[in-house]
Amino acid sequence: MEALIATLITTNSSCVIAQADEVRCYHQRGMRDLFDLLHQAPSFLRGAQIADKVVGKGAAALMILGGVARLHAQVLSQPALDLLQTSAITVSYDTLTPQIENRQHTGPCPVETLCAPCATAAQCLPLIAHFLSQQL
Repeated sequence: MEALIATLITTNSSCVIAQADEVRCYHQRGMRDLFDLLHQAPSFLRGAQIADKVVGKGAAALMILGGVARLHAQVLSQPALDLLQTSAITVSYDTLTPQIENRQHTGPCPVETLCAPCATAAQCLPLIAHFLSQQL
């Protein structure tokens, strides 16, 4: 995991994912990369290790649905941690925050707000899909 964290920092990636001997760096904002992987290459997520800059409840839901094995987040929200604790994912983080802020730092992340009432990762998925479809 230490090597993934170092790669996250040195490549200025949004997240770094390792599956077996393959390591991929991702750079899209938000959780677009995780969503795309879940729908286009789900086998790459199953059993993967991830180092991520910021993980809110939406990203946590995608990781759970993808079957990720291990996560290290530089910043993790409490709602994300609560959801992750219902899964088999091993979690570590540098900073735990009450919520993820939006990009303007004027309020909560819209996806974190959307997913707030959801009790399961599966409940979050259609909300995330709809949100991302509006971002195109």
